[in-house]
Amino acid sequence: MTWGVIVFPGSNDDRDTRHVLADVMGAEVRMLWHKDTDLNGVDAVVLPGGFSYGDYLRAGAIARISPVMEEVARFANAGGPVLGICNGFQVLCEAGLLPGALIRNSGLRFVCRDEAIEVANTATAFTASCSGGEVLRIPVKHGCGCYVLEKNQLEELEGRGGVVFRYADTAPNGSVNNIAGVCNERGNVVGLMPHPEHAVDPALGMVDGRVLFESAAAWAVKGVAA
Repeated sequence: MTWGVIVFPGSNDDRDTRHVLADVMGAEVRMLWHKDTDLNGVDAVVLPGGFSYGDYLRAGAIARISPVMEEVARFANAGGPVLGICNGFQVLCEAGLLPGALIRNSGLRFVCRDEAIEVANTATAFTASCSGGEVLRIPVKHGCGCYVLEKNQLEELEGRGGVVFRYADTAPNGSVNNIAGVCNERGNVVGLMPHPEHAVDPALGMVDGRVLFESAAAWAVKGVAA
């Protein structure tokens, strides 16, 4: 399986993502620059964490109009697995590939700590290998991680099973309904604030994030077989 990792000016977890996918999990990885207009045949895409374009205007607002995002949208609309992590989640929301928005944390403080998140939906590209209700220990590190959306959108999201992850305890950022991650209707596009790429390498003492990437590999194989 070949992964594509999008690199925006200001991305800072792109190399970490490449490391876990290539060096820890043994997958092929292609780094895709924000100006690229071809995803170069990848099987899955990751929009990594960081501060794309310095979070000017608001987090993800400029990155969403990068040339590569047109290709990401085409890939996603064709059913390709797309994962947005932290800033990547913000970009996906700004691009309209996921509902809602991420705003400043409720306490107006940057949070950086390990969090327990519960798997709420196993019918997505990145949770298909998880068990419902499974709790994963994954770090968070963000200042704009408060997930919000209109009441009617929230009801629709909850009703269709669009919530993929919830914070097992109180959300550290004030996110509505303790939401830590969501998906699109097809389940192939997932965004989450916690950083699974920092919970894959045994050297870091956490490996719970590995299952998300393993799930996508199984999803991609299933898609090819179908």
